[in-house]
Order: sequence, then structure tokens, then C-alpha cells
Amino acid sequence: MPHYLLAIDQGTTNSRAIIYSEKGELLSQHEVLLQQFFPESGWVEQYPEEIWENTLICCRNAMKKIHLTANQIAAIGISNQRETTIIWDRKTGKPIYPAIVWQDRRTAALCRQLSDVSINKQVQEKTGLLLDPYFSATKIMWLLENVPQARERAEKGDLAFGTVDTFLLWRLTGGKMHATDATNASRTMLFNIHTQEWDADLLKAFHIPAAILPKVTDNSADFGKVDKELLGGEIPIAGMAGDQQAATVGQACFTSGMIKSTYGTGCFMLLNTGSRAITSTNQLLATIAYRLQGKVVYGLEGSIFSAGVVIKWLRDNLKLIKTAGETEAFARKVSNTEGVYLVPGFTGLGAPYWDPDARGAILGLTRNSSIEHIVRAALESVCYQTKDLLQAMQKDSKTDFKVLRVDGGMVANNWLLQFLADILNVEVQRPVCIETSALGAAFLAGLQVGIYSSTDDISKLWQASASFMPALSIENRDELYSGWQKAVTRVLTKSI
Repeated sequence: MPHYLLAIDQGTTNSRAIIYSEKGELLSQHEVLLQQFFPESGWVEQYPEEIWENTLICCRNAMKKIHLTANQIAAIGISNQRETTIIWDRKTGKPIYPAIVWQDRRTAALCRQLSDVSINKQVQEKTGLLLDPYFSATKIMWLLENVPQARERAEKGDLAFGTVDTFLLWRLTGGKMHATDATNASRTMLFNIHTQEWDADLLKAFHIPAAILPKVTDNSADFGKVDKELLGGEIPIAGMAGDQQAATVGQACFTSGMIKSTYGTGCFMLLNTGSRAITSTNQLLATIAYRLQGKVVYGLEGSIFSAGVVIKWLRDNLKLIKTAGETEAFARKVSNTEGVYLVPGFTGLGAPYWDPDARGAILGLTRNSSIEHIVRAALESVCYQTKDLLQAMQKDSKTDFKVLRVDGGMVANNWLLQFLADILNVEVQRPVCIETSALGAAFLAGLQVGIYSSTDDISKLWQASASFMPALSIENRDELYSGWQKAVTRVLTKSI
């Protein structure tokens, strides 16, 4: 039996394919940047066809680089940007509108309107989420109301909805499979995480016909096979998870109380809470960490909308840096920011603030402020936001965390991880493979086809490449964080 695993990691800013050995070793990868469009303030869109074409290019090139053929690949796993919403025609496969990205805030007013009719409590009790434009439900509502004939076509069963995983699966299988997994379903605001079903009451409340919804499966399951014309042969698709849940698997956070934080476009902290779904009183989300063989493991999650995207903004919009890799050297050139704080509310603020109308600001500027101060403030903002999440998570779970496992592109920055350890006052561990969303998708596929017999096999493969210990005094830590909290109050449009 072939033991190579192909992971599709379709993210917000790029599409990537990675081939792993059965030991979790990265053997080959290929990635292509993905465009984003901002047609109005707070709107974020992508082209579904570009997502699909880039994904296919990545798979083909990753295989080509190490001369693999389809029959040498045991299975494919899919990890994806979550909540991003696509609706397409079942007959033609053609999307009816661009993908509405998870960062998109166009339905903020709709969420406020729905909140007035007391749907908030129902949403949190059934889905573990908060009523917010971040999730898929109000994006679907917007599409059905604003694309001509969309509602009529949806009610007749002519249209299909999916998050990116479902759209890619549909295309990979030539339209044979319209399915998602429990983790992606749990981010739609339509899936009851306790009954493990699409919720009829919520569908009615959001005016969404059940006919457009995909089938929901475990994370390791039979998702069909890739059409042989696409990659040169049929390959089983055997694993699927939203990127943050896939990263939880890739980080081997299989024990209740283990916690990881992923730093990509946004930042996402997820705590394994075992068989218990914790209803947050601190503006966090209960979610599904993973579901295997019908058994659900829950998580508590905090989401930051802007992490790596802040560095992208410094590079592409402000032209302050040429590459993301330069930020570490810039940060080391100054001993502190001299009171400069950057609050990255480009598309609102996520947990624990949940203010879709907040916007970004750079505060504390003086005549002495330099590019180095602003770049360092941008990096620090990611760490302060992580502390916001960790404090809320400690209160909800009544746990005092000692270790945080981190991953994602930003964690290659040693300065960032040391400052993170200092501000959080916890040990920060970076694994050998920092692309853990892709690795988790590969592991899930490997579980389904028998390469791994259990999650214990996966845990044994996890290795740390570096560890960062806190070295900042309590006084300095508290002073810096207090300044951050004051800066955030300057951009909030609602009380928390």
C-alpha cells in the first residue's frame, strides 16, 4: 500500500498542496497566491474559480516535484479557510457570485437586526457561536436575497451551498460528492453541535432552505475519489477539517486541556475541552475540535481577524517593508515601541470584542516614531490579541495554562515568539512542521485509510523544534498590556 499523503491546504491568502511521508515529513510542496477583492468598505471577496484552479495547479506541481503518480498516493486530506461562503449551480457547477470571505462584514447590520428579535441565545445554545457576520449563515442570507433568482432556485433544489472544503470536494469528484465535515459545519451558525444535525429552527430563523446544504460526515471518512482526469488517476479523499481544527490535529492536541494557536492571515486559539462543550461567558466560541468514528471532541475557540494580514498590509499597502521576513530585524532595532500601539481592526475586531464596525488605528505616534516602531507595534498587536484570548479562555475553562503550541507562517519569527511568551507568561512551543493545518489534514486522511491506527500514533510523531520561556517582569508585562487595552477602547464602537 502506498504511504504518501497529499494535503490540500486552501487558505485565505494562498492555496497550497503538501506531500507528506507516513512519518509526517514534508517531502514536497507548491503554493500559489490567491487574490482578494474589497468592493466596498468591510467587504472581502474571492473568485471560486481561482480557488479551484490554483488548488489543482498546486496538487499537480507538488506531485511533479518528486515524480509521484496518483497510484503512489494513499489518500488526500483537505484543510480550508472556514466560514467563506460559496453557492453554485448543481447542474453547471458555476458559482452564482464570488466567494464571500470569512473576514467580510457586509451583514453587520443584518446581524444587529436579527439580534433585536432575540436569536442570540438560540444561536449560542445550539451552535456554540455568537451572532456575527463572521459565520456563514448571514452570508448565505445575503446571497439568496441579493443575487437575482437565487432564492427561487435554491428552494427548487437547483443550487448548492458549501464552504471552501465542500466546493473543492464537489469539483475534485466531478460533482459526485456534496459533503462537508462536522468541524466546517459547526462554523456555519446552522449546525447544532449537540445533536450533530442541521438545525431546523435556525434554518427557519435565517430563511435558508435545507435543500442547499451538504451532507455532514466525520473528519476521517470516505469522501469519494478524485476524478482520474484531474491528477492522473483516482485517489481517495479521506480527510477533511476546517483549518484551525486541522491544525489542532496536526499539533496532536488530543487531550482535554491542550491548547494551540495558529498564526496565519488571522490568529486562532483552540482549546481541547474533551466531551464537554463549554458555553462561554467571555465572548469565546464553543466548537467541534474533531469528530472521529462518530465521537465528538469539543473545543473552545477565540478568533482574531488580523494577524499575518497586518504584516501583509505593512508590505503591500504602506510599503514599509519588502518582505515579511524583515519584520524580525526591524523589531530588534528598537528596544520598545516608545508608546506606539497598532490596533488592526481592518475588518472589525473578533474575540473577545466582537465589534464588526471597529476599524484600525495607530496610536501614540510622536515626531520620534519610526518605521521600526510601527513594525514592532504590528508584531506586538498579534501578541496582545493572543493575551486577550488566553485570559478569556482561562476564565471560561478555569484552567491556568503553562504551555501553548503555536504554528502558522508567522511563527518562523523568533522575536515574535519570545515576545509572545513574555506577554502571556507561558512556555511557547514551536513544532518541527509549522504548517500544521496541512499536516492535520494528512493525518486525518491517514487515519481513514489505515496508515495510522489511532490518534496515539499521531501524537508520537509530534516534535518541538524550539521552546520560548517568559523573561519579562510582571511590572513591564502589566504596563505594556494596560497600554494595549487603552488603545483598543479608542477604536471600539460598542461596549463589551
